[in-house]
Amino acid sequence: MENKGSDEVEKLKKSVLSVWHNLKYSWVLKSKTSFSRNSPVFLLGRCYHFKAEDVNCPSEDCHDAADEDFIMGNVEAFRKDFASRVWLTYRENFAPLPGSTLTSDCGWGCMLRAGQMMLAQALVLHFLGRDWTWSEALSLQPLDAETRTTTAAKRLVASLEASLQGTPRTSESEPCLAPQAQASASAEEADAHLKEMYHRNLVSWFGDVSLAPLGLHGLVRIGLRMGKQAGDWYGPAVVAHILKKAVKEATDPSLAGITAYVSQDCTVYSVDVMDCHKAPRAGESSEERPPVAQNSQPSSAPTLPENRAVIILIPVRLGGERTNPEYFEFAKSILSLEYCIGIIGGKPKQACYFVGFQDDNLIYMDPHYCQSFVNISTSDFPLQSYHCPSPKKMPFSKMDPSCTIGFYSKSVEDYEKIKEELSKLLQPSPKEKYPAFTFVQGRSADYDLSAGLNAEKREWPFIRDARRCVTTAGDFVLL
Repeated sequence: MENKGSDEVEKLKKSVLSVWHNLKYSWVLKSKTSFSRNSPVFLLGRCYHFKAEDVNCPSEDCHDAADEDFIMGNVEAFRKDFASRVWLTYRENFAPLPGSTLTSDCGWGCMLRAGQMMLAQALVLHFLGRDWTWSEALSLQPLDAETRTTTAAKRLVASLEASLQGTPRTSESEPCLAPQAQASASAEEADAHLKEMYHRNLVSWFGDVSLAPLGLHGLVRIGLRMGKQAGDWYGPAVVAHILKKAVKEATDPSLAGITAYVSQDCTVYSVDVMDCHKAPRAGESSEERPPVAQNSQPSSAPTLPENRAVIILIPVRLGGERTNPEYFEFAKSILSLEYCIGIIGGKPKQACYFVGFQDDNLIYMDPHYCQSFVNISTSDFPLQSYHCPSPKKMPFSKMDPSCTIGFYSKSVEDYEKIKEELSKLLQPSPKEKYPAFTFVQGRSADYDLSAGLNAEKREWPFIRDARRCVTTAGDFVLL
């Protein structure tokens, strides 16, 4: 009886906490983000110069003000590029997460969401390319106070009713993740339709359902094997390892052409990355995979590729208690590269996804906004809530030193170019003796880093060299 009473009290605490988080992360008012006209804005390798735009003429007529192809001369191009990135935030009213009764990740799942966004950007590069933008990006409505307040009030009432009745709302049936392609009248329409199919299918992989290969339920399930519970805090290094396992264990045939690699001790071992680029032969597998669910495969399953793209994830620490200012220029250089898929980190206990910068401010996507569950089992599920019209900025000085940097490498040849270019950026400065990370020839096994560690310690958290921890719509306005 005593245990039963304790369980009831614990459930009541979780219900009240869930209601509070839903209220807290739904009713936060959005202040407009200011951007300067006099400084370039970088977004995942693309540079935008707002100064080139003449306010007295239409955007389309001023686009040729840029001197080079990679410099865009109008605000609309930046807005469309930013809003086309996949935005993954807190959700509520989905099926209970593995090993828990939680039906929302409000208040604790921000690092997992940030990791999902970085992974989504890698998949966008893989399937759609960096030039792709969503056709409806500029039609997104701003996240204004009225919209947030209305939806928050509805969610609050529903959450309170569910808590009092003790019957949390659950999701509908599991989805069929791949939408069916339809015939198009012309080659141009067919190409646009194919890209939209990839876009929708890509978003569905991150759905908040058990079968979604890269969804929250799957990430929590992997976390359980690492000793992490739903509701725990996930750091950027742990999330990197969870993402690696999620990609490798994904059974959707469309994901067979991509895998993930996580560096050890801030060191990228080149032969290990090249091995990842080589797809396993028939009957060979680097890790055990769960059985493929027949109903989760698209009707046109692709053949296994001979080579795979690799998502390179590098957990680093850019200072001691605070980020060392010597790394600010390095972070800018990283975010200026098109093959960079961003940085997951944020403020202490408040994760976000960094995608760019202007001057000494980082531009990021914020997962701290609670939205309702979306049933991705339908072929026309709404995509609007997976794209954000509102960029945010944060001073580099407020960035937490613990973060994970991501890169997308399409082939062995691409990796060689990436390694060569990054090695130049990683040259230590006179004040900072140690680079953020390094490239080493050979395999990690050749250096016997894991000697004396049990299986769990080999997998996570990453081994850290103490020597490197040196203490030291228009929903924005132009100034």
